[in-house]
Amino acid sequence: MNAPERASVRPIPTDSPDRDRSTVNQGMRPSPASSRGAEDGLPMLPAPGVLIVDDHQLFAEVISSTLESMGARVLGIAGTASEGLAAARRHRPDLVLVDIGLPDESGLALGGKILEEFPDARMVAVTALHDPQAVAEALRIGFQGYVTKDTPVRQFLTTLVAVLDGQVVVPKHLARRAAGARSQYEAQVALVTDQLTVREREVLAYLVRGSSTVQIARTLAVSPNTIRTHTQNILTKLGVHSRLEAVAFAIRHGIVRASESKRADGSPG
Repeated sequence: MNAPERASVRPIPTDSPDRDRSTVNQGMRPSPASSRGAEDGLPMLPAPGVLIVDDHQLFAEVISSTLESMGARVLGIAGTASEGLAAARRHRPDLVLVDIGLPDESGLALGGKILEEFPDARMVAVTALHDPQAVAEALRIGFQGYVTKDTPVRQFLTTLVAVLDGQVVVPKHLARRAAGARSQYEAQVALVTDQLTVREREVLAYLVRGSSTVQIARTLAVSPNTIRTHTQNILTKLGVHSRLEAVAFAIRHGIVRASESKRADGSPG
């Protein structure tokens, strides 16, 4: 999946972490905007359609009210990842604000799924976590922003304006540490993928193309059991639990190049 084209990372300052969380609630409701933002001298948003995915109901509703007063159209509030994905498919938002700690799935994983289907959407993590590894993972997936929940309102809105303008914004105190964490993560990925044999990479290329076990076995002139063994070895080495996860991992990290997958499909390389 290709993430939307973005500018270089712009750091922003933040203060101390706030880990307060609350119960899930999902009220899907649009509301009209007001002119209060302009009167208060706060930055106005360019009327984007916004989806909020957060299981802390009070926080989500306060953010919704604030965004509407700044000119945004809040398309809905979802309290779980599954509800968030359904809402994204229903509303096709311009901007998605995602809490990382959702009850049913990581908000980062949800963001990746939404970006796969709607690559033009702008994705911002809104979280209590001051975690450089989480920042690095968010940027790797394709998030355009990372905002902690102790961020002042004016700064929060300025960040969203910058993200909608195509910039990538992360907290200043996390930016450099996130770069180091990202480099370390990429090195770990390279170490893992180097363990794949030539045949396992070939099988993985067929999996990326959507070939079944029987189809791969027929093409490579081996038994289906042999392909199952290769597939299980791939899952073990990549640290994933299904063929779908292996395919997503391969595409995300460029393990299988487009030319390889074409050859695996029988197309000219």
